[in-house]
This record gives sequence, C-alpha cells and structure tokens, in this order.
Amino acid sequence: MKLLFSGISSWIAFILFCTTTVMSQSSYDLRSPDNRVEIRIRTAGRVKYDVLYKGNVLLQDCTLSLNVDHQVLGVSLKVASAKKSSHDQIEVPVVRQKFSKVRDRYNELRLTMDGGYAVVFRAYNEGAAYRFETSFPQSQVKIYGEESVFNFTRDSIAYYPQEDSFFSHNERKYLPQHLSEIAPEFLGSLPAVVDIEGGAKVAIAESDVEDYPGLWLRGTGGAGLTATFEPYPLKTKLERDRDLRVIEAADYIALTSGTRSFPWRVMGIAEHDGDLITNQILWLLQKPSQFQDTSWIKPGKVAWDWCNDWNIDSVDFKAGINTQTYKYYIDFAAKYHLPYIILDEGWYKLGNVLEVVPDLNMEELAAYAKEKNVGLILWLVWNSFDDKMLAAFDQYEKWGIKGLKIDFMQRNDQLLIDYYYKVCKEAAKRHMLVDFHGAQRPATMTRTWPNLINTEGVRGMEWSKWSADAEPEHNVTLPFTRMFLGPLDYTPGAMRNATKSTFAALNHQPMALGTRCHQLAMYVVFEGPLQMLADTPSNYLREPEAMEFLSAVPTEWDETKVLDAKIADYVLVARRNGRDWYVGAMGNWTARDLDVDLSFLPDGNFTMDAYQDGINADHNASDYKKTSNQVSKASKMKIHLAPGGGWAARIHP
Repeated sequence: MKLLFSGISSWIAFILFCTTTVMSQSSYDLRSPDNRVEIRIRTAGRVKYDVLYKGNVLLQDCTLSLNVDHQVLGVSLKVASAKKSSHDQIEVPVVRQKFSKVRDRYNELRLTMDGGYAVVFRAYNEGAAYRFETSFPQSQVKIYGEESVFNFTRDSIAYYPQEDSFFSHNERKYLPQHLSEIAPEFLGSLPAVVDIEGGAKVAIAESDVEDYPGLWLRGTGGAGLTATFEPYPLKTKLERDRDLRVIEAADYIALTSGTRSFPWRVMGIAEHDGDLITNQILWLLQKPSQFQDTSWIKPGKVAWDWCNDWNIDSVDFKAGINTQTYKYYIDFAAKYHLPYIILDEGWYKLGNVLEVVPDLNMEELAAYAKEKNVGLILWLVWNSFDDKMLAAFDQYEKWGIKGLKIDFMQRNDQLLIDYYYKVCKEAAKRHMLVDFHGAQRPATMTRTWPNLINTEGVRGMEWSKWSADAEPEHNVTLPFTRMFLGPLDYTPGAMRNATKSTFAALNHQPMALGTRCHQLAMYVVFEGPLQMLADTPSNYLREPEAMEFLSAVPTEWDETKVLDAKIADYVLVARRNGRDWYVGAMGNWTARDLDVDLSFLPDGNFTMDAYQDGINADHNASDYKKTSNQVSKASKMKIHLAPGGGWAARIHP
C-alpha cells in the first residue's frame, strides 16, 4: 500500500507540475509550414510579439489591444488556454485573379484569455496575422479604440501612401521615405510596404473587415507604424450631390456585436520584390463566398466612355450622352468581343438614380445591347443610390443591367463598410457585378463577395486628364503596393501616348505618359477582372494591330509567374490563361534591357506575337513594332524598354 500510494503521489505531483507549467507559460512560438516565418508571442503583463523571417527579426515588441466598452483586452491578462492547430487545403477561386487554385496552408495559435476573449495568431508561408475574437453576452458593444503597433527593428524605407484626411478616394502615390520621417500626424491608407534592407519586404494591411471601420496608419516618429480608425459617424452633411462628409462623430469607432471575430491585422512578407505580386495572404484570410451560385459571374473587358470624354468621330450624329453614342460603343464592343460597356456620369439626372436624362432611351439601348450580346454597367454616386437602392435595383434588373460602378464614397468608417456589404449582397441576388470606385477598402473583400469584380482606390490613368501623376515610375510601384490589397481599376489602354516633353494634361482629349507598349503591358501586369479600355472606340478602330492584342488578352489567370521585378523600377510578369501565355514588362523613366526566359512554357512549339517599343519611342511614345516568331521552352531573349517603356506578348499554340 505504501509503494502504491507513493506512486500515485508522484503521478499527481507530475500532473500538477505540468499544469502549473502550462498555466504559468508566458511565451509562445509559432512557425509557418515552411519554417521561414516565425512569430514569438509574449503574454507577461500584455500581449507582445516579434516577427522573424529566416531567423532575422523584422518586427519586434509589437503591441496590440482592443477597448471594448472601456475594458481593454490584451493587457493585464491571464491565459486560460493555448491551442495550436494546422490547416492545409486547396481553394478554387470563383474569379481567378492570379491562380486557378490557391493553397490555404497555415499554422495557428489560439490564446484564450480569462474574460471572454481570445487572440488568434496565424503563420503562413506568405506572412503573419492576428486578430481578436470576443464572446461577450451583450448583443451590442462599443469599440472605443484598437491598438496595433508595428515596430520594425531598423529605420527602413517605407512606401507609404500618405493621406490628407480620412475623407479620401485613397488615390495616393506610394513614395519612399524612412519610417522615422513619417510623423504621428502623417495619416496613411494601405498598404505600407517596408523595405528591410538585406531582409525582406513587409506589407502592412488588413483582411476580413466586416461591421467595423477600415484600418489606417500613422507614423510613430520612430521605426514603426501604428493603427488608427475613423470614428463612428453621427451626423453627415451633403456637399454637391456626392460629398457626404461626417460633421459629427462619436467617441467610439464601432458599434457591433459582443460575440464576433474582428478583422485580421496582416504582415505580408516577401523575400523578393516580385513575391509581393503573387502573395495571396489577404485573399486567404477573407471569408469564403457569401452566396452559392456563382456561375453567372463573368469577368471581362469594358469599353469606357467618361475618360475619353465621349470623343468619337467619323459619325453622322452628335456624340455625347445619348442613345446613338452608346449604340456606337456597343457596336465597338461587339466587334472586338468585349462583354461590357459602361455608362458613366451623366446618364441619370444627378441626385436621382431613377431619372434617365432625356437624350437616352434606356429601354431601347438595353434591347440593342442584348441583341449584340453586350452587357451594360451603370455608374452611380453612392449616396444617391443608397437613397433609392431597392427601387433602383428593381428597375435596373428590368433593364437587364449586368453591373454597377459605384463611386465617391471617400470614407471607410463602419457605416461605409456596412454599405459595401449591403450593395454586394443585393447585387448578387440580381446577378449583378459591382465595381467600387471612390474608396480603397473593398479591394480586400473580393473573395467574400466574388461579384465585387474590381475596385479603384488607385491613382489611375484618369489622373492624366488633369496632371502628370499617372506616370511610369508610379505605374511600376503599384504592382508591389496597391495591388497587394486586391484588384485595381487603373483603367489602362491609352492610344495617345506621350513622353515627358510631349505630355499635356488635356481633359477632353487625354493622353498618357509612357509608351504604347507600356499601356499594352498593363493588361498583363495589372490585375483587374473587370478591365477597362479607357480610350475612345474611334482611336481603337484606327489601331487594328493593337486591338488584336487588346481583344485577345483575358482578365483572369490560371497561373502567374514573376520573371523579374524591382519595386519602382520595372516589372516582368508571365500569366497563363488556358493554353495561352501572356508576358508583360513595364519600366520607369530609365531605359533598360531585360532578359526573358521562356522555360515556364510546356513542351512544344508556340507562336509569340510581341509588341515592343519602337526605335524612336524615346521621343515618339506611340512608336512600336509588332513581331511574330516561333518559340519554345528553350527560348531566351533580351528585350529593350524605352524610357517609360513596355513590352507585351501573347504566346499561343
């Protein structure tokens, strides 16, 4: 009996020792499936974490907390349980932005705290993320603030989209500056891409935002960035028909459910610049599609009216916002197998989205478009549409409208995030696509709402109508910055191409900085499942050789390979759709040669139709040359990019 009792006592002591050890543990380690990304978490006093890549510390002593009804979560805490898990599954995107299949693979650590909440960390091969989860009994709580501080280990260069205020279209330039130069008052949208010299690039962003305001950033005055959020709106004032400004706000940022998961705070990690283009961590962290039948979602190209100011010629009618002009656009779209045209600003009486202007017969136009197998997409000011949303949806459904382009939100507070969800949900019921302009945040919602087919929040080509800001260096920065969030409606396709010395900002007959091939390459480099042809149909009809490429190039991709890339300098990308490969190269204002290795091709011989900068493209930006050659996976070539240049190719059996 004495020996038995002694054995039981020892076993109980061992269990108590293990329990005490687990309960007293205050540090945890989480690694990505490939072991390259490591998150070191500490819970003594408050939650802190470090992020390492291949053993190098990228971020250190980062802090987080959440103020719920004046109870601050993440500080003065006690860990009730710590649970690790792993996930590995192949996802098939409804809309193939980069790949036809995406591997969703991560390791997770869930720290459940006393007090009804948890902090969940995930380590992907593509980066690190965390979020809060709460299980409070209240049906509604107020979030008074959220702390998220990203402390880097050195004063690195950041490509930071600095903003003037929360009221913004989020169409910023991503200009490099040291983290220490970003003062606390310097507000920024997303993502901030930090170049850690000799280490990696880290993109700060968010994912799965619902019933909550969007994340913004501020500087710390040191080697860090910190989160900030728009307060909850209480009173707004309408200026003109579209600028709905917040004039009174609450002292909290969200009014939401007591039991919920909060948005992911994300640090995408790229060893090479080009890895930012193929990194899908934000898409993976989004909720899956919110509706089952997605067979009706048809990506494709769009003929756009507003940017080219309805400038058509060689017709016997007055061009403008009228039935005859849009029939011309429909005929052009049908000729080149473009599935859509857009009716932008001016088709309805501003302020009333149900009142069509007198010169436009929508029933006649809709019938003509249906006959030609071309879909109509309607532009709308967001708040005017919100005023009559259900009645408008019903009317547009009767017309057979295929999509909506909604504009001028200029906010990302909780009410606007809710609006994005509401529009996508109602549009899906009626099998309509959505293209949000006037804000950036919907770019991170395209998996949850696959009918959300494209988004703006980007300084795109329309800026050429009034400035020289949409220029080649900016253009070759976007794939590594803004495009990290999701698809971008840059609206490419200019046929009036200009050098620095020949450019002029012309609203009525716009041109674009950079070469013709720079524009063609955008259709391969920039991801936009609903991709615009922004120039006038009359100009395209005068360019049948360029239209051979623009008619054929798809807007979805089964495979993406970055062949060479350097942020703000150049990008060289190959993408596959079915059996066809497309290659696009874009450069900044420095002329350069790039090597193109076609070893990604399968076995066999292919025809490559290539568009290259002409020998005189340095002073005549429209100069280009088309060539056709036989190639195989053994083929290698050197291509030349003029200043602001580009190169585009279709490789097909």
